[in-house]
This record gives sequence, structure tokens and C-alpha cells, in this order.
Amino acid sequence: MVVKAKIIGTGSYLPERILSNRDLEQMVDTSDEWIVSRTGMKERRLARPDEFTSHMGTAAAMAAIADAGLQPDQIDFIIVATLTPDYIFPSTACLIQQAIGAKRAGGMDIQAACTGYVYALSMAKAFVETGIYKNILVIAAEKLSSITNYKDRSTCVLFGDGAAACIVSAEKEGLSIECVRLGADGEQAEHIILPAGGSRQPASLESIANGQHYIKMAGNEVFKHAVRRMESACKECLDALSVDEKEISWLIPHQANMRIIDAMAKRFEHLPPDRIFKTVQKYGNTSASSVGIALDELLKGQKIESGEQILLTAFGSGFTWGAAVLKAGQP
Repeated sequence: MVVKAKIIGTGSYLPERILSNRDLEQMVDTSDEWIVSRTGMKERRLARPDEFTSHMGTAAAMAAIADAGLQPDQIDFIIVATLTPDYIFPSTACLIQQAIGAKRAGGMDIQAACTGYVYALSMAKAFVETGIYKNILVIAAEKLSSITNYKDRSTCVLFGDGAAACIVSAEKEGLSIECVRLGADGEQAEHIILPAGGSRQPASLESIANGQHYIKMAGNEVFKHAVRRMESACKECLDALSVDEKEISWLIPHQANMRIIDAMAKRFEHLPPDRIFKTVQKYGNTSASSVGIALDELLKGQKIESGEQILLTAFGSGFTWGAAVLKAGQP
């Protein structure tokens, strides 16, 4: 009997505080018109000063566990995708394991930047389909406001905080993870980077004074690679499954920038515009959690019929990229 990994429950969490374009106009030399025309963003969410990545991940995790009809002690393993962990160590996965009471579960963090959710799905699929574990809790959570320079208008308008989670299991019905394709290109590493805080440049008075603990990004270079790499990963998945793009019901791209999303849409001309799911206007770029938040909103807001297929794709620092095809099973 072939074991098929499925997403059997999803959840997400967005902080209460809204940072609007009008708010940003008071903080940096920018305007609502400038931000919307270049990014499509109108708002983003910011965590409270006492609200951390593990807190947001815990909230999303509990929602996903409840949606799957499970209890925390039924979770076998926890994977947390994040580039803004509470600490370098211990892992955010361990903090969430304790917070939700998943005493039987192992856990670890992975770092694939904005592609983290897709990377984590690939690992959960492997764990389940090889019989190593039954119920995997996948979490993607980010507090990007903690590494954003609100004096740099090229980056501060882009990022928000939030978390998403799902349960991957062979039990019950759900969205089967039909195919995942991943990629990376370390030659482009300097284009999206947090320069200091690691072993190469430990924190110092100088690194703090020079703003080296904030996100640095070469936006034009990122754009050039993002669309091409996401399209390639999507086509690889479709080719592997012998699926035509006309058979895809929804495309959920990484919510990095409306220009990138619109450019992706042009590569999938047979997919109606209203079938490309967007949250970027509300939440900005929430890095690893963006695809998961969008997937949860899609599933909560739309009736997905048996046999419908959803295409996920993401791109981030590293560079990393990936795509996954999900297929709805019987209710």
C-alpha cells in the first residue's frame, strides 16, 4: 500500500497591530502612492514588543492541530521554518514543543528564508511517506520587524510579521502533497542578507552602529531571479506529474511583491487572474510564513472540491526557491 502524505489541518496567526502606508509616511520619506505602485502593499502586521516568533508559531500550531482534529500529544515531530528565531539556540521548535505540550515530539528549525514553508513540506512528506513519523507539525513563523530598519524606505515598507502551520500526516483525508521541487544558488547569497550576528561577523558596537543587524536587499537582482526560478520550479512539478497548467485550480505564490506576483501570473496565462491568491496587500512579505498564511486563508474562504489542485511556489534568500502541488482528496 502506497503511503501518501497529506495536509490534514491548517492554521495561521497575524498580530493585531496594523502598520499602514500612512503610518510609514510619518516614519520615512515615502508615500502611499509610491508604496502601492511598487509593491501593491497597503498594510502589514507587526508583533508586540513582548510577542516573539515562538508565540506566533504556537498560536498558528494550535489552530492547525485543532483543524486536524488532533491533540498535541499526537504530534511526532515539529519542523519550524524561520529566519527570525527567538534565539540562535535553543531552537524555536523546542520552545513551541513545550508551549503546546507536544511531549512526545522531536523538533528542529530549518532556515530557507522565504522558501521555508515549501522546504518544510518536503521534509514532512519524506518523514511520513517513509514511515518514520505519522503526524508532523510544520510551522513557518517570522518576526521580521525585529530585523527591519524603519529608516530604510527600500526595505521597511516590505516586511510584516505572522505565522502559519499545518499538520502533515497519512491519516485522514486532506490535501495530498503530490510533488515538491526545490532549488538553491549560493552564488547570489549577498543579494538578500543579514550581515551581522553570525560567526562571520559577531555582534559588536561597530556592527550595531553600522546597521549590520538589519535586512539588506538588492531588490532589482532579487526580482530578476525570483520570477524565473519560481516559474521553473512550478513547471518541474507539473512536468513530473504530467499535469497541464490548465488543470491547476489555484496558484499561491510567495507574497513578496505584487509586481513579482503579476509577473508570475503572465507565465501562467491559462490560469484566470482571480485564481492567483494574494494576501500581499494586507500583510506584506512575511517571509517563510507567507505561502502558509495564504493557503490557510484560501482553505478557510473557498470550497475546494475533490480533485482540485493547488500550486504553491516561493523564492527567498540563499537564493532558495521551490514549488509544490497539492491535490484535494475525498471529504
